[in-house]
Amino acid sequence: MSADYAHLCSSLLEQCFGKVVQAVADCLFSATTRTLSQIVSSTNFARKEVVLALSVLIKFRLVSFEPSKNNPFLAEYALRREDVICLLRYSRYIHLVQTKYGNVGASIAEELLNAGSETATALLLKCLADGENKAESAETYRDTFLKMISDHFIIKLPELVPGDEQDEAVPKFQRNECDYFMLPNIDLKILAQIQKGEATLSKALDTACVWSLNYDRFHQEFRDDIMKLAIERKLGENAAECFSFILNLVYNTTDPWQRKASNLITFVEIKQEIERKSNNLELIKYLDQYICLIVDDSLGFLRKVGDTGGGQYQVDMEKTFESLAFACVEAVITERFGSKAARIFRVIRFKKFIEQEDLQKEAMIPAKEAKSLAYNLFQEQFIHVKVIKKPGGGGSGPAKAFYLFQIKEKDTVRMLLDNCFKSLYNTIRRSNYEKHEHKGLIEKSQRLDSIVEAMKERGESDEYIAEIVETFTPPECEILNKVKNRIKTLSKAELTVDDTIFLLQMYQHHCTTLPTGIQKFK
Repeated sequence: MSADYAHLCSSLLEQCFGKVVQAVADCLFSATTRTLSQIVSSTNFARKEVVLALSVLIKFRLVSFEPSKNNPFLAEYALRREDVICLLRYSRYIHLVQTKYGNVGASIAEELLNAGSETATALLLKCLADGENKAESAETYRDTFLKMISDHFIIKLPELVPGDEQDEAVPKFQRNECDYFMLPNIDLKILAQIQKGEATLSKALDTACVWSLNYDRFHQEFRDDIMKLAIERKLGENAAECFSFILNLVYNTTDPWQRKASNLITFVEIKQEIERKSNNLELIKYLDQYICLIVDDSLGFLRKVGDTGGGQYQVDMEKTFESLAFACVEAVITERFGSKAARIFRVIRFKKFIEQEDLQKEAMIPAKEAKSLAYNLFQEQFIHVKVIKKPGGGGSGPAKAFYLFQIKEKDTVRMLLDNCFKSLYNTIRRSNYEKHEHKGLIEKSQRLDSIVEAMKERGESDEYIAEIVETFTPPECEILNKVKNRIKTLSKAELTVDDTIFLLQMYQHHCTTLPTGIQKFK
C-alpha cells in the first residue's frame, strides 16, 4: 500500500472514530501484525484506551487478530487496509438498500453501519426505537432483514468457539461458509416483551449470531451498474436490460468475483430467462440482434466461444474493465493535456512500441508539438521509454540506441490510483478545514434554525420570527452560503473521485494478479 493511501486511511479513521483509533490504526498500518504491548508502547496511549480502540476496530471489521506463532496465548492484530476506504461509501450502501428495500431497509442498513456488527434482535430493537419509521411493524422489519440476508446484503460473522480456560486469551472463531446466510430465528413475542421492558435482551434466541453488511455484495452491485451504464450509453436501454439478465444468469454458475471470465451460458438459456421475466416485447423480438450488438462492441463485454445451444457466450471481465479503465485514463489525459495528448496515448497503446519519428506520423500531429506532448506524458508517468542498444560494427564502435515509447498498463493504473488517493485525502482535509474555520458561524446558524422551528411549532407570529431571523446579519449569511457551497462541492468531488478509485480497483482485480483484498465472503 502506498503512502497516499496510508494518509487517506488515517484521515478517514480520524473523521469517523477520533484520534485514539486513528493512532492505533496508523501503528497497525505500518506493520504486518503487532501485539497489544507493541501498540501501547508505539502510540503512547494508556493500555485501556488502546484496548477500547482495538475493540471498536474489530467491531467494525477493520482489524483481525490471530494467535501469535511464537506464543499461542498472545494475540497479534492486523489492519484490514483494503476495507478502510469502505467508510467513505456508507452513503452509497444506504442509497442502494433504499432503492431495493425502501425506508425500512435503509433504516436497517444505517443502524448496522453505525453499530459495525450487531445481533438481529438488538438491531431490530434499535430500528423500532427510531422515530422515522414508527408506523412500520416489527414484522415488516423482520421480513426485510431476512430478505436482505437471503439476497446476501447482510452476512453472519463467524461464531465464537467455546474453549477451555487456557484458550480464553485468544478467542477462536468457527468459519463455515454454509452458515453465512442461514436465516436466524427471530421471535416477535420476545421482541415485543423486550420493547415493553418485560424481558431483557439475553432472552433472545439469537444472542450468539452477530450480523454485518456484506461489502462484497454491494461492490458487486456497483460493478454491475458500471457495466450496465456503459452499455446503456453506447447501445441503448434494451441492450443494457439484456446484459442485466445475462449477468443474473452468469451468477447462478459463476463466482461473482472470478477474475478473468465467467462460465459459459447458451443463447437458449438467455432467451428462456428473458421470456420468463421481462415485459419488454421489443427486446424479446430482437434478442439475437441485441446480443450480436454487445458481442461486436469494441468494449468487449460479451464474447462468443461456441455454437452449442444456439451459441455459447461468456462475460469477459478482463477485457471489459481494461476498456473501461483506459477510457478513464484517456479522459484524465484529455482534461490535463488536451485531446492531442490523448491521441498520442492511444497510438502508443495500439502500437505497443513506437519511435518518436513514427509517433508524430501515426498521430498526425506536428513534430514539435508531438514531441512536447509525449515528453509531458512521460514526465507524468503515463508513458514510459524502453531503450534497445545495438552494438556498433565489429563490436568496437559506439553502441547505437533505439528509444521506444511504450505504456506499462499496470503501472499507469497504479500511478493514477495513487493520484486519486492523494486527491481524495486533500479534498477531505480541505472540507474539514472549512468546517473548523467557520465552526462558530455554522453552530450559530444551526441554533437559529432550531429556535425558529420551535417557534413555528408554538405558533408564534411571523413578525416575531422575522425579528429573530434578522439577528443573523447579511454579511454572516453571505459567508455561510459560500462555506456551504464550498463544502457541498467538496462532498461531490469526494464521491466522484471514489467512483474513479472503484473503477481502477476493479481493473486491478480482473486484469492483474495483484492481491486486491476482494473475496466472496468476509
